Amino acid sequence: MPITLPPSCFSVRRASGGRPPRWLAPLALAALALPLGGCFYANTSQAPIATTYPYSEQQRMQAAHHWDVLAGHEASGLLAQSRLRLRDIYIRGDVNMPEGMHVGGEFNRGFEDLLTSRLVSRGASVTTAPTANSVTLEFRVEVVNHRDRGFIRPPQGAFTALTSGIAVATIPFNQWSEPALGLIPAAIGADITSGTWTYEGNEETIITVQAVEGERILYSSSNIYYTNRGDRRHYAPYRVPQAPATPTVSVSDTW
Repeated sequence: MPITLPPSCFSVRRASGGRPPRWLAPLALAALALPLGGCFYANTSQAPIATTYPYSEQQRMQAAHHWDVLAGHEASGLLAQSRLRLRDIYIRGDVNMPEGMHVGGEFNRGFEDLLTSRLVSRGASVTTAPTANSVTLEFRVEVVNHRDRGFIRPPQGAFTALTSGIAVATIPFNQWSEPALGLIPAAIGADITSGTWTYEGNEETIITVQAVEGERILYSSSNIYYTNRGDRRHYAPYRVPQAPATPTVSVSDTW
């Protein structure tokens, strides 16, 4: 025997006064708007949509100690290669450095010395001239200056720390007799985390170390660092803007 359901099962119960319940309108609007996301996704664009990269970190190089850290890293990488362990190593230096450059270029000279010390201390055979059994170790330094960089997000937690610091500072002004004491917790937090903060800047330096034998590259390692613009002469003195020449006027007592 077929079962007949009453019409009330298919109808929405109306509130007093014959109007539909209030929650029905937002629900219907959401149901209509849900397919629109697919419409936007399916539509085309006249140019690719800009997206960001996942969060990453990059070190800033601003001390000779940082050069030594890089030298130790490269020495370990070189001697980890089985093809280089029993070979003589001749360090040629920065192949981009012009001959006779004596102003600036501290990184070129300092890194070569630091790398030599690191290799010798690890038992490598470093020579002052090429030999029949040697590979040539050279490095390249490329300074990149960004002239129109877009927004860079601050470090993770920066906005949270700023907001919490403001909140901590406002509590004593409202409740404490010595409002200045409220800044102590924020100052402690700043002391703990300030060593991890630095600015990005618009200048980066790419440092590549390669071990070459004839036309073959046996080892290659590249590292990227933020560097200070005022330190450009350390890495690429031939790219430091030169001051305009002072005009001279010849003076003579002859007519």
